[in-house]
Amino acid sequence: MLSGRYRLGRVLGRGGMASVYTARDENLGRDVALKLFAPQSADVDELKRQQAEIELLATLNHPSLVTLFDAGTDTRVPEEPRPFLTMELVEGQDLRSRIRHSPVPLDELAVIGAGLADALAYVHSLGIIHRDIKPANVLLVHARPGEPVRPKLTDFGIARIIDGTRLTATGTMVGTAAYLSPEQARGADMGPASDIYSLGLVLLECIKGSVEYPGSAVESAVARLHRAPVVPDSVPAEWAQLIRAMTALDPFERPAAAELEAALRQALVSPESLPGPLVEERTRVLPAPPARPPRAVVDTAQNAVPHTALAAGYGPAEATRAQHALTPDVEPRRRSPGRAGSSRKPTGLRHARRRSRIAVVLAALALLAAAAVVVSFALPRPAAVVPSYPAVSGDVGEHLKQLQRSVQP
Repeated sequence: MLSGRYRLGRVLGRGGMASVYTARDENLGRDVALKLFAPQSADVDELKRQQAEIELLATLNHPSLVTLFDAGTDTRVPEEPRPFLTMELVEGQDLRSRIRHSPVPLDELAVIGAGLADALAYVHSLGIIHRDIKPANVLLVHARPGEPVRPKLTDFGIARIIDGTRLTATGTMVGTAAYLSPEQARGADMGPASDIYSLGLVLLECIKGSVEYPGSAVESAVARLHRAPVVPDSVPAEWAQLIRAMTALDPFERPAAAELEAALRQALVSPESLPGPLVEERTRVLPAPPARPPRAVVDTAQNAVPHTALAAGYGPAEATRAQHALTPDVEPRRRSPGRAGSSRKPTGLRHARRRSRIAVVLAALALLAAAAVVVSFALPRPAAVVPSYPAVSGDVGEHLKQLQRSVQP
């Protein structure tokens, strides 16, 4: 029992730095994978590497990455404390065992490659490179019966933060020799393109069924610096082009993980499982607004003879006058006898002339109104007509007379 919680089971695998066991989480009642590191030593780089894996895995969350559940230290031997990680238990085989059985068909390889490229695009966006992409670190899981296997990338034990402090001693080559990138083999600075190269070798091994650069560490490293990977002639041209691009000697010529994932996703829907072209999504530039035509062109367009006027039977001169009648604010074009071009009156002058015309019209209206008032007072008024009423006697007649007097002007 580790940390009073995890009961160890069978061994799943052993490596140079750690062993992986099945374990039972007694607190939650679930099975997990427990990675138990070797006893801590005085090697500062080793201690940093173990701590770095814990910190990295704790921040990652992706369907194609093994999920970290917990971390702790095994203190059963007080003099030799051993860090451990508990992760999700992936039921299935790793890609190395799958390749030993038979070469991977292209439709299955497209699913595996797209999932791994998607996972790398995720970790690269966080500034992390894996540095140890190989078939043994790719676990294959069946999500649902009848569906193709899905990959899960594991073992970030030698991952590093881009531009961060190296976790290995100067001059030490870290990684599996058969899958190192050329820059890794030379001990040069690495970037995300290093993982793309290693993944290209993994995909090629899935097709061929054999390691491309076998042998010792030195032999394998030197071989990749002197020859490019050999792609069989039986491989479709699209797959061959993709693998050659991934394993280019120059890191800047390799596709990015996101671009690679898009190409492999195309193979999932292709009738022959062929990847799409490696076309990087560029930044889209909005089209520029249309350029304004020269002033001479605008003047010509404004003073052009309308087709409707010509169609109605007008001649050119009549059509021009008709256009001016429809758009009186546009001055007719006048040509100077000594110049080939035409000149138009300034805008301010045209506005001044328009204001003058309006003022004249208003003044004329005011004069007409004043004349109408004068005429109305000068005309003789008709004499008032006094109506005659019949004579009525008695009190009624007297009242009628009083009423008549009260209404007289």
